[in-house]
Amino acid sequence: MTAPTVRFSLCSFSFLVFCLMISFTPGLLMGQTVTVSIPSAERYTASRASGAIKVDGILDEPAWASAVTVPLNYEWLPGDNIQPPVRTEALISFDEAYFYIGFRAWDDEPEAIRAHLMDRDDVRAFVQDDHVGFMIDTFNDERRAFQFRINPLGVQVDGIFSELDGIEDFSWDIIWSSEGRITEEGYVVEVALPFNQLRFPSSDEPQTWGVVAFRSWPRSVRHRIRSHAFDRGRSCILCQINKVDGFQQLSAGRNIEVVPTTTARRTDRRAGESFDSFEDGAVDPEFGFSGRWGITSNMILNATFNPDFSQVEADVAQLEGNERFALFFEEKRPFFLEGLDFFQTPLQAVFTRTVIDPRGGFKVTGKAGPHAIGAFAAQDRGNRLVLPSNQQSGTAFIDDDVASGVLRYRRDVGSGSAVGILYTGREGSNYRNHLGGVDAFLRLSNANTLTLQALRSSTVYPDSFQTVYGQPAGTLQGTGITTSFAHNSRNWQVLAAYEDVSPEFRADGGFVPRVDTREGILNVNRRFWSNGSSWFTQLNTGITVSRTYDYDGKKTDQLISLDGLYRGPLQSLLLVQADFAQTRFAGRIFDLNRFGLQASIQPNRALALGLTGRVGEGVDFFGARKGTNWLLGPTVRLKMGRRVSTTFDYIVQRFNVAAGRLFTEQLVQTQILYHFNVRLFIRATAQLRLVDRNEALYSAGVNEEERILFSQFLFSYKFNPQTVVFLGYSDNYRGVNDRTLLQLDRTFFLKLGYAWIL
Repeated sequence: MTAPTVRFSLCSFSFLVFCLMISFTPGLLMGQTVTVSIPSAERYTASRASGAIKVDGILDEPAWASAVTVPLNYEWLPGDNIQPPVRTEALISFDEAYFYIGFRAWDDEPEAIRAHLMDRDDVRAFVQDDHVGFMIDTFNDERRAFQFRINPLGVQVDGIFSELDGIEDFSWDIIWSSEGRITEEGYVVEVALPFNQLRFPSSDEPQTWGVVAFRSWPRSVRHRIRSHAFDRGRSCILCQINKVDGFQQLSAGRNIEVVPTTTARRTDRRAGESFDSFEDGAVDPEFGFSGRWGITSNMILNATFNPDFSQVEADVAQLEGNERFALFFEEKRPFFLEGLDFFQTPLQAVFTRTVIDPRGGFKVTGKAGPHAIGAFAAQDRGNRLVLPSNQQSGTAFIDDDVASGVLRYRRDVGSGSAVGILYTGREGSNYRNHLGGVDAFLRLSNANTLTLQALRSSTVYPDSFQTVYGQPAGTLQGTGITTSFAHNSRNWQVLAAYEDVSPEFRADGGFVPRVDTREGILNVNRRFWSNGSSWFTQLNTGITVSRTYDYDGKKTDQLISLDGLYRGPLQSLLLVQADFAQTRFAGRIFDLNRFGLQASIQPNRALALGLTGRVGEGVDFFGARKGTNWLLGPTVRLKMGRRVSTTFDYIVQRFNVAAGRLFTEQLVQTQILYHFNVRLFIRATAQLRLVDRNEALYSAGVNEEERILFSQFLFSYKFNPQTVVFLGYSDNYRGVNDRTLLQLDRTFFLKLGYAWIL
């Protein structure tokens, strides 16, 4: 018996013992070892504002005196519903056109308040600051809520929280007003939220909304405070929040938003890899239009014609040196971000970045009673595809127009459950892909949920495409099935899931980069809470076991993963993980041991440090051989005063095989921002990728060296998410034989957008 076989046998035996221990201690699994009395969420009644409110961060209007006061009395992290270390109250009111909320956030040391100017929705930087926020469940169905956060300087973050999908999507944007002001007693925030930007029931009767106000107070630890007690033994959030009665006679107005855009771009290029002068490119002007119409207060129509989908925010670069499957990049384009959560399903059958250059499109999203619907259609100038398989995936492009469409319907069932259907379609010349199916989210109890989805696809590729890319001939018929059971109580998290994706399944309108798999996974995670301890705020330990087979019955992957998580003072985090894996590639089974860590700390308001590390065995997917791999990635976030921030990310990985070093890949990303105010900033970004390969160890020809540099400079003014001015410059460099970086091109661009709200 070989050593790897013994290793897996021992791990499997240990896991079996662990499962038996859990099986015979059901009280422990269900979190019954700790009994905590959780008070019910308080209920409030809001009244119409008695006069005009000016959003200036002062709260001095008489209307605030009659607003309902909602105290934030509960710290839920790291404390468990204890009295918060600082006092906070929210004031709620409304009139025909606006939802108003004001915050008074007291602080005994106002000079210690962490507040910086930053770009809107820069969530990674924002959560390091002091801030307040709120969520409103306008349909009071405990399934979906709008979320808003504001720091002491008035910087905004908005997003969607979906209880059923378990997502917090900060890419969603609307137009709203906020102001923040630091005072001698702490800080004050004032918000006016237009009803014509929201969805809510069409009714003349008084409405009850779910509302929660919260505060983040980051010092040595990040204290998180809410207006209601939070039961860690319940897996739902919106089912626990406060209820606010009294909203009535609300007007969405005409709810029409018109946004014309103008983009001008010029790209100069060199003729080949030479040092000849640039050939001036022609100015390429683009005129576009997008519109938004609230058909009713709960149903929104979006339309766009010749939209400008140019990226002013560079995608985060990722390591590419030894990847098997297609890389994922987030959606950032405004047209697709509206109502994006309506299209979420367990299998990612909808991924709007498959639409690359549309002539136009429209989208309808909304909810009426228990019925939620989402639909969009677009006419695209090209067809980009992910070609999946069990062993690897790639991308391909068909130079032909393609029409895309998605229809999504979901119906609420009972308390916290829902069932839905999905259809996606793509049609081009001699090409089509259609996909349809059903799904369900079932809340079995406070702590237990069950998720199901079944999809069927039918795909036809052009004959020449099948030949070039090695795809099966004729019509491809495939299925995708997934089911998962989740238990989430105070002390335990358990996930048991099964996913079955057939070889000919294609989700060309989504992102499913691997098919021909039958995978089972079990994860058990134990949480320990601090209960006032000074040396930690939370400890987690867990084990994950998974096994994957292809449709021929061959085992392709197996994983046993052990992990431990520590959170402590100075907002420190340490995650360690040990993986014992097997993977099949090119007809061979490889036994792989890997160990990794992730660490971060924020010792003060100005500095945040992070580190990612990994070492162990891996597979060279170009040469189908085993090797050793290590990766190291430090990060630095530095804020100088309230206006200047810098980030530095560096990743280096090296892969060695028996004959020596195969390759070394380095990736450097840095960014510097200067903020004049909450709307205006300038930014410089650089991404450098360096790859050195040992040509003698590759069976096919490869470039011995790759040196690629991308840089971008941007002037950005955002009056709101749609009224914008972007003025920028970007270029690309590539290394040549004498190690000199040669500038290949340079691009100048200008974008103007203006939102008329009628």
